[in-house]
Amino acid sequence: MSRPNSRPRLPSPFARRFRERADSDLAVLASNHTAIHGGRTCVITGGASGIGLAAAKKFANHGLHVCLADIDEKKLQQAEAEIAEIIGKDNVLAVVTDVSNLSQVEHLHDEAFKKFGEVNVLLNAAAINTGKDGTVGTAIENISSWKDVLDVNLGGIINVTQTFTGPMSAQENPSLIINVGSKQGITNPPGNAAYNVSKAGVRFLTENLAYELRTRGSRTTAHLFIPGWTYTGMTGAPDKPKPDGAWTAEETVHFIVRLGDFYIVCPDNETSPELDRLRMLWSVRDVSEGRPALSRWHPEWKPLYEEFIKGELEELVE
Repeated sequence: MSRPNSRPRLPSPFARRFRERADSDLAVLASNHTAIHGGRTCVITGGASGIGLAAAKKFANHGLHVCLADIDEKKLQQAEAEIAEIIGKDNVLAVVTDVSNLSQVEHLHDEAFKKFGEVNVLLNAAAINTGKDGTVGTAIENISSWKDVLDVNLGGIINVTQTFTGPMSAQENPSLIINVGSKQGITNPPGNAAYNVSKAGVRFLTENLAYELRTRGSRTTAHLFIPGWTYTGMTGAPDKPKPDGAWTAEETVHFIVRLGDFYIVCPDNETSPELDRLRMLWSVRDVSEGRPALSRWHPEWKPLYEEFIKGELEELVE
């Protein structure tokens, strides 16, 4: 195992690439995907609140038909009414769905295709960060929370992806699948192991989905949407005031309709794209350099991590 030490800094081999990527992230990445077009159809799980509802409004304003799926029937009815005000009630469908239940997901599929004929955009946004009893699944405690979180966050996306991908790929019109991941599934901050594991699984699932679609020559593409700190029900909305560092869900979903990359990484008011990438790079180097697990939070390694971040950010602005 390598030992922490402070070494003379060499010119960063990543500086130029980070600048280029930051520029592309903050500019329009590409023309809107052809699936995001008036008259096409989107299906959104977790569509009654948060990122799901904000995305539904964004797609409705682009002229898409909207199919909302959520386990909360009361919130779903309210969301349906809000979308109907934008696109008209004949162009919105709401289906109560527990994504962890395959038969309910299959029912969602049947209802969406029956009403709209095709699905061009699939957004998997349904997620929870605690168990049904409100506890957090750590590495050694609260096994029931692990089951609840994995069933929804990972199992739900598996259910939806396996049910919808085949029919979407068989369509004449292009389509896309967007799975909502998390930076916690990449940098793995300690405290909520179950959530981190579930979102790491979403990342690996979506990477494999993109690969399989690409190698089969499918007109369906897959994307991993990675929000920053977003003010939603999982982070205290609406009971707590929005922290200054967080983005609103509406700000976050602006990136969804600016597709160009597989990894759609959103900044926020506290974390810049450059800092995001450096944190990810440090996490990967835990493995490649044989450092302790989660060395960013290790008392002996934390000062070196902070030195690394400070030095790299300073070089980026030179």
